[in-house]
Amino acid sequence: MITYNERRFILLYLSTFAVFAVIAPYLSIMVRDLGYSPLWVGILLTVYEGAGIAGPFIFGYCADKTGSYKYPLLVSCGLPALAAIPLVLWVHPAFNAILLALMAIGIKSNLSLVDAITTINIEKRENYGKIRVWGSVCFIFVTLFLQWTRFMKPVSAVNISRWVTVFSLVSIVPILLLNENIFKFSSEKRTVQPDGKAADDSVTPVVNPFYVLGGFGIIFLSRLAMAAIYSYFPLYIIEEIKWNAVGILYALSSLSELPFMFLSARLIRRFGPIHLLAVSAAGICLRLLILSLFPFKPFIVAAQLLHSLCFGIYYPAAIYFTASVFSDKNRGKGMSVFLALGSGLPSLIGILVGGAVIEAIGFRFLFFLYACVAGLAVVIYAFLRKRQSF
Repeated sequence: MITYNERRFILLYLSTFAVFAVIAPYLSIMVRDLGYSPLWVGILLTVYEGAGIAGPFIFGYCADKTGSYKYPLLVSCGLPALAAIPLVLWVHPAFNAILLALMAIGIKSNLSLVDAITTINIEKRENYGKIRVWGSVCFIFVTLFLQWTRFMKPVSAVNISRWVTVFSLVSIVPILLLNENIFKFSSEKRTVQPDGKAADDSVTPVVNPFYVLGGFGIIFLSRLAMAAIYSYFPLYIIEEIKWNAVGILYALSSLSELPFMFLSARLIRRFGPIHLLAVSAAGICLRLLILSLFPFKPFIVAAQLLHSLCFGIYYPAAIYFTASVFSDKNRGKGMSVFLALGSGLPSLIGILVGGAVIEAIGFRFLFFLYACVAGLAVVIYAFLRKRQSF
């Protein structure tokens, strides 16, 4: 069970993932509705992901330097609200690129900071999944609400930008309500062993380089493969399948991740993060192959259920792995490294290549190509096992 102190962080995840519930399903649709071709959608989303790499490093450095996460969090929540409406009022590639960059800096930095302060403060880091699961619950409710609401229905760029603004402003509220002490770094936190299975306050972790490089390699390739789904799956559903069910499908995938997210502490203690990351990579490979080879609604639903492996297992394991490598006093920078290698950089590459592939060959070849990328992550795991690097 999580303690009262740990439960306080649930508010931050609820508000953060309300914003993600708009961005994840609808960002590519919003950019496409501005009149851009798939190639230009890919270019602009690449700018978005590129800025998402820089933002967490800047905000994480500021938080680690000052010892307080409160004001970096407030700024990161406000940036999407400032950028969303102007983004759709003046359509020009350069102007839109700048505003998308500001949105990315805010959104990616917000999640990075929330993850950092949570993993610093919770008593058992393997309990992270039990707290993070509430972000997924919020994501499900908001995506379903947006799918079925008749008020500002997110079928146009203007309405999508309005919802980004509303939920970004709402995300500021928990930061103002929570006790300021929880946003401050305490040097008395324990450290975690890099084997991903035990913690000892008195011991400084000794990092196996093969373990670190291999782990981040699996994280990088897994996220690169998932770029095909995170960025282009909504367009695939609307433009190729002709199915107006983006919100429902995203809610379904998030629902499937809940049991594994909740059980992640037990799974991490039993197997360790590297083994779980490998299982996730295999799930990503299978999911992409299904989308590539069987473009029919029942198979698409089945593929969405594999999000239980692709994210429900992947994300807690990746967060725990990162926390085991970086000490508490460097946690802000550590989570920035995770977002860079586990989100920003692979997304940037995946989106840019993906837009060109879709325009030249189509969605199904994109999914097959990125299934091979996920397969490469499994090969890295096999190499680590052979060397017994964990």
